[in-house]
Amino acid sequence: MRSSNPVFSRRGFSRSGGYAGFDAGQQPQAGNPYANTPYANNPYAQQQTVGQPYGAPPAAPPQTGRMTMDDVVARTGMTVGLVVVMATVAWITDLALPLAIGAGLVAMVLALVQSFKRKAVPALILAYAALEGLFLGAISNYVDTYIADGAAMQAVLGTMAVFAAVLVMYKTRIIRVTQRFYRFAMAAAIGFVLLMMVNMLFAVFGGGDGLGFRSGGMGILFGIAGILIGALFLALDFKQVEDGISYGAPREESWLAAFGLTLTLVWIYLEFLRLIAILQGND
Repeated sequence: MRSSNPVFSRRGFSRSGGYAGFDAGQQPQAGNPYANTPYANNPYAQQQTVGQPYGAPPAAPPQTGRMTMDDVVARTGMTVGLVVVMATVAWITDLALPLAIGAGLVAMVLALVQSFKRKAVPALILAYAALEGLFLGAISNYVDTYIADGAAMQAVLGTMAVFAAVLVMYKTRIIRVTQRFYRFAMAAAIGFVLLMMVNMLFAVFGGGDGLGFRSGGMGILFGIAGILIGALFLALDFKQVEDGISYGAPREESWLAAFGLTLTLVWIYLEFLRLIAILQGND
């Protein structure tokens, strides 16, 4: 299963261990890590068995060790909870920004390592969550203290609101994850990340705010765009979790589901924090 996070990705559901899962025989197309997403190209989607309605998920033999919603909720609670705990530690101890940035860089490396592994490594995922929590706690403390009072809590509430809204719209099928939805989300995410990289390069070598994509009116627009892109990828995450359960993915895939959801929530939180800092910093 791949991450719906705009920066990182994770492996697809496999059929290892005899589970009826997503296609493991196809290899992802070069340059497109989402080429074989279950909703984009799922050879099992139209498979028919005796006594089974056409187009329904295949009836898998009763086996233990399959991923369930309880597994996903439990693993996500562990990873997100660890992020919150470590963020609280960084906030209370007033962790120095250089150390926090170092922790964030290491967390990024761990996330990349996990994304290229075929199977979930819980130790890597939990280590990522712990280090990412330190980074978020220190950055949030700095923004809350020196730029925008109360920004951290507002960002938390905003992230929770986006999560709840996307979940409700997904469950009621107001949002339908189709191939067109997937292509649009990917195009938006790639364009957004490329623009942010260009802006960062101009800021590093030219000084100031680079091209101005992270300050003023443009910063507000791009902050809103970043939150909307995060919402799109939440819907993709929900779809992959739903398909993983429907097609009998192994239980260990729930760690990858938790990993992807955590990445996306961190993305949305940071975009909210940045947006609030811009809005209140201009007061």
